[in-house]
Amino acid sequence: MYFEQFYLGCLAHASYMFGSEGQAAVVDPQRDVEIYLEAARKQGLAIRYILETHLHADFVSGHKELAARTGANIYIGKAARATYPHIGVEDGSQVQVGRVRVNVLATPGHTPESCCLVLTDEEAPAKPYAVLTGDTLFIGDVGRPDLSPAHTPQQLAGMLYDSLHAKLMTLPDEVLVYPAHGAGSLCGRNMRAERSSTIGTERLTNYALQIKGRDEFIRQMTANLPARPDYFLEDAAINRAGASSLSELPELAAISAAQLKAMLERGVIALDVRPTDRFAAAHVPGSINIALSGQFASWAGAVLGLASRPVLIADTAEQISEARMRLARVGIEDLAGSLEGGVDAWQRAGFHLAQLPQITVQELRARLGDHNLHVLDVRRQGEWEAGHIAEADWYPLDRFKAALPALPSATIAVHCKSGYRSAIAASLLQRAGHNVINVVGGFDAWEKEQLPVVSGVPVGA
Repeated sequence: MYFEQFYLGCLAHASYMFGSEGQAAVVDPQRDVEIYLEAARKQGLAIRYILETHLHADFVSGHKELAARTGANIYIGKAARATYPHIGVEDGSQVQVGRVRVNVLATPGHTPESCCLVLTDEEAPAKPYAVLTGDTLFIGDVGRPDLSPAHTPQQLAGMLYDSLHAKLMTLPDEVLVYPAHGAGSLCGRNMRAERSSTIGTERLTNYALQIKGRDEFIRQMTANLPARPDYFLEDAAINRAGASSLSELPELAAISAAQLKAMLERGVIALDVRPTDRFAAAHVPGSINIALSGQFASWAGAVLGLASRPVLIADTAEQISEARMRLARVGIEDLAGSLEGGVDAWQRAGFHLAQLPQITVQELRARLGDHNLHVLDVRRQGEWEAGHIAEADWYPLDRFKAALPALPSATIAVHCKSGYRSAIAASLLQRAGHNVINVVGGFDAWEKEQLPVVSGVPVGA
């Protein structure tokens, strides 16, 4: 039996391919599918099956293109109501991939159609080899129960409890657990960094599996849920119909500096994908910085939205190409173009360049107590509760698309964990007219310098 995990760090997304006797199946494929075709060629396998554990909400799946390029059948839970050609599965369904038997467990909770896939190698049939858990069970966490417009979070959380305890926790302790996401995904709250686990390990260490009783599980799973990005429901709808092939994307228009200036005056979004230090040193006024180095596409979807039609700003053609691919992975396909010649062309055209001031944690500590300085922490709630700067206010970046925080006229010093999210937040606040400083190194740097930290639940959470 061949088995391989493909991990896409920028989306914290794990997909899988397994095979036997010349046949292969791909589970939860990413938008750009060439990696599976290449792996199948190397293994001498033909992709005949595509299995979706659910309608993904945080990325656009490549299942439709992969099926078109291989002739494979797509399998997904009947409750998904998928509108592309597919084979609907339900609890107890089986799929045979060579000598690998796939048993489908219907595990509603994260979404109504969620399924887990139990793999058994018939050359070692005494017990299952692994279970691919989709977004039902993560490493150290479980899926968020608020992604169905037809069910309340409480209803989904009750389904999730039943799925976990009546289905997954009945598997032997030795069965390997492979989820569809890892740490950093917005589909859960407390995922660990490992890429796999076992049923036994999760039974003992996963906080959600330690909760006593269905009612208490529902209460905890629905309390203080992180903000759900607007694009989640849009991506689920795209995946229900199946996305178009990436080859169908139109050529990206080259935008001159003069054209961009006029577009910005009309409210068009300029998305600068360069590293934060490059953006801080010089950028097009009003542009938003989401650097390619981090979870670029997730944050672009969360703070810009699928209909944002940004103009890309980068240093190289390679950066533009990478940005475009990564945006397409979350469904941002309709781009207004890219700034021809980048920031240098803007400057050559005689237009003003803006800067984003930056401050070290030592400088921030020295300025605490200054009534002209306001500290803003944009991390998630769990991070804040574990430890924060006493003088800081909390407003997570997840909420910025819904409404920017109400802030005083003082200079705003923005920080996150390491500086990536704070640069996004600072550029959004600067675009809105605030006087902003980005804290270099973020809370990690603050703790490294052993500066004072307090903990607790934020007011109004």
